[in-house]
Amino acid sequence: MSFLNSLIPTATGAVSRIESEALPARRPSYEINESETGYTLAVNLPGVAKEGLEITDEGGELRIAGKRTSRLPEKAIILHRESSDAAFELVLEHDNTIDPSKTEAELKDGVLHLKLAKAESAKPRKIAVS
Repeated sequence: MSFLNSLIPTATGAVSRIESEALPARRPSYEINESETGYTLAVNLPGVAKEGLEITDEGGELRIAGKRTSRLPEKAIILHRESSDAAFELVLEHDNTIDPSKTEAELKDGVLHLKLAKAESAKPRKIAVS
């Protein structure tokens, strides 16, 4: 069974520079690779600090959520901006094929790297013939 069964984009908004203006939440781009022992997940999160991340794995659902906040000088006037401070959320369902106790996360250079170990029940087994 594949790790990624479905992707559920979030519908919540985020607080912009002016508190009353809500921006739509974003789904970050990501890449999943599979090996015999587990999966590696790379999520592009430019401008996000460790404090701006929340990662949970519960009930067969891996959830990565947070908010990027830019630090602009007080009197700065933005003329053009291709990125926003919108909240982001990525939800991946995995039917409990991941062992959450062995998950490792590292945020480096705007990319979140997750190492996800396969649960023993999800690993292929060799069956002896008698």
